[in-house]
Amino acid sequence: MGVRRAVGRKVGERVAPSVASQYVRAALDKAIDGVGPLRSAAASADSKLVDANGDVEEAVAKLVRFHTALAGAQGFVTNLGGVAALAVALPANVVGVTLVQCHLIAGIAHLRGYNLDDPRVRNAILVCMLGEDSAKSLVKKSKIPASPLGIATAAAHDPALDEHISREVTTDLIARTAGRRAVTLIGRRVPLLGGFVGGGSDAMMTWQLGRFAKKELVDRNLKG
Repeated sequence: MGVRRAVGRKVGERVAPSVASQYVRAALDKAIDGVGPLRSAAASADSKLVDANGDVEEAVAKLVRFHTALAGAQGFVTNLGGVAALAVALPANVVGVTLVQCHLIAGIAHLRGYNLDDPRVRNAILVCMLGEDSAKSLVKKSKIPASPLGIATAAAHDPALDEHISREVTTDLIARTAGRRAVTLIGRRVPLLGGFVGGGSDAMMTWQLGRFAKKELVDRNLKG
């Protein structure tokens, strides 16, 4: 898995500057504001808070469970087709899971007391999309200035970070896509197996990103 992602990241580093890195910004905006049947991240998070009787941590846990299931379901459906459908289904899957994951992390941020209109918070959400290992590696290499928490609580917003972080996340998404292509191709040769492979992979990644966001975006409501 690490080798596939490393190779994929090299591909992504060549491709990302030439593609619309604003893709991740558009996905984040749609996830936060809502699109189609997907409610805004704040509205969805608030409904979970009501279900949890005002318990923020229980609401966060409900959000993670819901989005993990949602990511698994869309991953299953978009990976059911045969090999010939891969070129169409794979981009659809990437768009779908990116929206779901951004929606989850934004919901956690909202419940933990962060202002989703703040560009620092939006950048922090995108850094959470990298996952814990990638984010730590990029901080260590000085490719991003700080952890998601550090970015969200910075003294001031640095506009230069917006495009930079967008490109890093785009590169990482391309790496994930390239890394899973071979596995998906194999799975699609067996009826239903492609769906289980794709759905399981998306669900696991979404759960991991939710766990990372929970760890990083500490509750600001507790600060006096």
